[in-house]
Amino acid sequence: MTDTRRTFRDRHEAGRVLAQDLAHYRGRAHLLVLGLARGGVPIGWEVASLLQAPLDVCLVRKLGVPQWPELAMGAVATGGGVVLNDDLLASLDIGEEQIRDAVTRETAELHRREQAYRGGRDALKLTGLTVILVDDGIATGSSMIAAVRSVRQAGAERIVVGVPVGPASACRQLRREADDVVCSTMPSDFRAVGQVFEDFHQVSDDEVRDLLATPTDGRGPVINNR
Repeated sequence: MTDTRRTFRDRHEAGRVLAQDLAHYRGRAHLLVLGLARGGVPIGWEVASLLQAPLDVCLVRKLGVPQWPELAMGAVATGGGVVLNDDLLASLDIGEEQIRDAVTRETAELHRREQAYRGGRDALKLTGLTVILVDDGIATGSSMIAAVRSVRQAGAERIVVGVPVGPASACRQLRREADDVVCSTMPSDFRAVGQVFEDFHQVSDDEVRDLLATPTDGRGPVINNR
């Protein structure tokens, strides 16, 4: 049963707890862990280590409303997965051209960061793999849904979402998109992902690169599987 009161010292402790909740996937063939950059990569490293799976990165970018960039009208993920908040778009009368401009701009930033994190390695081939998508938590779930759709489009055979914290409503929504959803704690008073972390500092690009270069038991980082 999901613990509704669990707290974590930091992302690494949360990752170890989540890894135990995902332990039934340990030893499975054709398994890959993808950490959503940036905050999901420390979590993903702990999960990949316990599951003896390789680790790589999945990038998702918020699509900000043109007038208020901090307000998300959707999200776009590596590989082209896009999720839009149709109700918000309609209420603010945001047109297709504005949406297209935002998707183009954020996709370009995704490609830049992907190259920076992977060090020039090619994009992964996901066909036939069981992919565990990991983040440090979900709030609305739109970023994770974009990631799930992108990975599905890339040919993953089975998609598992793993997060240490999220509201029950978002987890239910994700279960309509992914094959399995594992959430370690679902606070009844959920306000924000950071509420269950003592240390919730912003993960840097250097931290992401260092973790991706640190081998897990799956002998990461992953090399493009041809």
